[in-house]
Parts: sequence; structure tokens; C-alpha cells
Amino acid sequence: MAKTIKDKTVVITGASAGVGAACARRFAAAGARLVLAARGEQALRAVADSLPEACDVLTVATDVSDPDQCRRLIDASVERFGGVDILVNNAGVNHRGAVRERSVDELIAIVNTNLRAPIVLARLALTHMPRGGAIVNVASIAGQIPVPDEATYSATKAGLRAFGFALGQELEAAGIDVSAVSPGPIDTGFIMEDIDEVPDLVFSQPMSSADEIADLVLQCAADGKRERSKPYLSHLTATLGYLAPSAIGLLRGPLEKKGRRIKQQYRDRARG
Repeated sequence: MAKTIKDKTVVITGASAGVGAACARRFAAAGARLVLAARGEQALRAVADSLPEACDVLTVATDVSDPDQCRRLIDASVERFGGVDILVNNAGVNHRGAVRERSVDELIAIVNTNLRAPIVLARLALTHMPRGGAIVNVASIAGQIPVPDEATYSATKAGLRAFGFALGQELEAAGIDVSAVSPGPIDTGFIMEDIDEVPDLVFSQPMSSADEIADLVLQCAADGKRERSKPYLSHLTATLGYLAPSAIGLLRGPLEKKGRRIKQQYRDRARG
């Protein structure tokens, strides 16, 4: 049975742009109280100012890769609203390229933001989360089928899915749902501002909008479904790759060729 979102306190990380900002708009429209977190206070305030005037919103500049700042975020949420009903772990970072071409610090940053931070925030939020609460982790289809030149990113998203699925089983008796939203490529700056570094394979899959993914996050928060993916065909392809890795090996060449063609179309579009 779907739970009401109205008057619930929702903490959203990575809320200054892209999917996080779209989630803020969706939850605000549903009547939630919001705690928006990201590293840039000015960008957070811009998102907060764009929300309906009736929305009660707190912004907390937070680098989620720092556990102390995660603790400060949850403490601020509890001080302002008395608890945390829904946690949306959306913040993410990527440094694309072959592992041996990335610095150790870059790889650590990916792990700390994409995997350690959601684990830490979930643990901290659970102390203040009542029965009927929800945690929604924004994972990736890259966590279902690893993507070359995004090995560490893929590993963190696979780990995030595994953490969430196991945590959901732990919390069944407590009446707290844990869900994953696993999108394919999304038409946001996370990809489009780094287009030359994004593997061609990524562009072989249909592009979703931030609003479409935010809708999935809201649905998971309401009904606790274990996982939602978009596009569904990409999810099926990823499942095939998991069950039969050799099949993806055969498909990789044609998919990369398709992706190169589509990537060039995006470049041409950007040039006007």
C-alpha cells in the first residue's frame, strides 16, 4: 500500500542540480518537508527558492564524503523537523577513464561519495526514522552490468544495490523500506558536461530526463518497491549481461558503434 508523502521529512543529497533538484520539486509538490544537501550553498538556495512558497525547506551545505558532515546533516534535520522519514541517497561523483589512468585520490573520492556516504547516512538516519520510513538509493544500471572505463563507479553502484537489498531485509520487522532506483544515462550535466570522457557504450542506451528518474524515486518512497529501472530495455540488457556475460561480449561492438554515432549527434546539437 502506498504511503502518504505529505508532511513527511525528506532528506535529499546531491540536491543542487539534476536528479536531486528534480526530486526536490517532486517531493515539494507532494507536500513534504525538505532537507536539501549538496556542497554548494548558493546552488542549494536557488533550488529552494524555486520551490512552492508553502514548502518548508532547510538547506545544509554538505560534502557527503566527510562522515562528520553527514552527521551534521542528520543532526540539523532532526533539530529542525524532529526526525527523518525519508532519506534519498542521490549524491554521486565519477572520474571516468581506465583505472590505471586515474589517481588513487580520485578513486577514493568515488567510493567515499557513492558508497560510503549512503551507508553512513542510512545508519545515522535510522536512529531517527520511524516505522513507515523509507530509504531510496539512486544506483545505476552500471551497477547491474559493469562499464569499462567506469570500473570504480560501477563497483560503487553495485555495492550500493547490494547494501540496500540486504538492509531492506534487516529492516522488514521495523517497517522501514529500502529501495534502489537504477537509471541508465540521464540528460544532466553529470554526463553531458563530460561527454568526451563518457564511454561510447553509455550512449547506446536511451536517455532519460531528471524528472523521469525523480518520479521513480517518489514512487519508491511511497510504495517501497525493491528496485525500479529506466529505461526498462536497458535493465533487461543488463540482466542478460549478468546471466550471460559472453552475450554482452558479442553485443559490445555494435552497441559501442551505435553509442559513438549518438554521442556525435549530441555534440552537434550542443554546437547549435
